[in-house]
Amino acid sequence: MKQIFLLLAPLCLMLTGCAGYSLGSQKPAHLRHITKIAVPSFENLTLEPRLGVLVTNTIIKQLQNHGSYQIVSRGEAEAILQGKILRINRTQFRSDRNNILRTSQILATLSCAFTITEAGSGKVIHNGSASADSYIILDANLQLSETQLLEDAAQRLAHEVADQVSEGW
Repeated sequence: MKQIFLLLAPLCLMLTGCAGYSLGSQKPAHLRHITKIAVPSFENLTLEPRLGVLVTNTIIKQLQNHGSYQIVSRGEAEAILQGKILRINRTQFRSDRNNILRTSQILATLSCAFTITEAGSGKVIHNGSASADSYIILDANLQLSETQLLEDAAQRLAHEVADQVSEGW
């Protein structure tokens, strides 16, 4: 009898150790009932061309990676995530050693605001905002450096938005 108890006791302790954990997504309470979401193109209020499409695509990919929502068209959606890219600020992050007026690294801050509305009623069920920083070392090809900077900033912004919508933080 003692031997059976000694074998069962550790097993019981292992099973109760994970009692509060569960697998799967942990959506915010007010978004728990949403399973299908549409993400139309974000409105771009900056002067940067094609930034709205870049941010929208990265947000969709990030939401798909989280797995909390199925991305569908507007007609099939239970909710719609709409957003606006408010600003992109570029500042000198580091200057050249020999010439402080020449920039060697740029810091970009990308900011957006977004809402989630119910598809049928249009009722706003979530408001949010996000911003992301990215910096890049300037290369001889300035356009390529700028493109990489914007892509990285969009990735970081999408991660922030997806975390808020999928995990609540």
